Amino acid sequence: MRQNNYDDPACFANYGQMARSSGGLEAAGEWPAFRELLLALREKNVLDLGCGFGWHCRYARHQQARSVVGVDLSEKMLARARASTNDAAIADRRLTIEDLDFSAGAFDVVLSSLALHYVEHFDLLCRKVHSCLVAGGPFVLSVEHPVFTARASQDWYYGQHGERLHWPVDHYQEEGARQARFLEQEVVKYHRPVATSVNTVLDADFPLTKLSEPQPTQELLDTHPAGQGETRRPLFLLIAAVKHEQ
Repeated sequence: MRQNNYDDPACFANYGQMARSSGGLEAAGEWPAFRELLLALREKNVLDLGCGFGWHCRYARHQQARSVVGVDLSEKMLARARASTNDAAIADRRLTIEDLDFSAGAFDVVLSSLALHYVEHFDLLCRKVHSCLVAGGPFVLSVEHPVFTARASQDWYYGQHGERLHWPVDHYQEEGARQARFLEQEVVKYHRPVATSVNTVLDADFPLTKLSEPQPTQELLDTHPAGQGETRRPLFLLIAAVKHEQ
């Protein structure tokens, strides 16, 4: 399935109001943990899958990456990224993640932030990433945690006074599509248990280097008090792996 909700004007406007959209990486709760997984980017050719506003592309260049390519299906996202970028070493391609067609060994690093839970055939995608990476190249990704995606409603269980009682988990082992609502739009996300995501990466010949289920930092919680609930259940799953050396 190829989804492009972000070119809908209302959805794009709502996305632009999110803290991570206006505040950038420092306003993203998982960013400190994700940044640690990226390691050295100096003189690397980097691919960003689902680049959105281009925050990770610009970060890679700030870390002296040689070149960066951002892939996204949304023309509105890419237009915003271009408007915020003045760097000839950053390029973009309007392309679905599923349809990657880069040449073998084209990149030294592949990253993806909160995009791959929209990809149905994660196994095929991992094999394409493996092909376009050099030997020894890292693959770093974040997705919504399967505790979050297990139920399509993706919401708390509330008490009679509207208080958050707990985060319900059900049908966790039932993999597949979930019809969810995000930014006032109906979207399809693909639920995969942690074991499935990890084993899919391993099966694509990517030994894991780190698995992370980060919480927001206290500094971020102090800045955005509404995020206090994010300490009660995992929201993100981060995976770092590396392509086998030849």
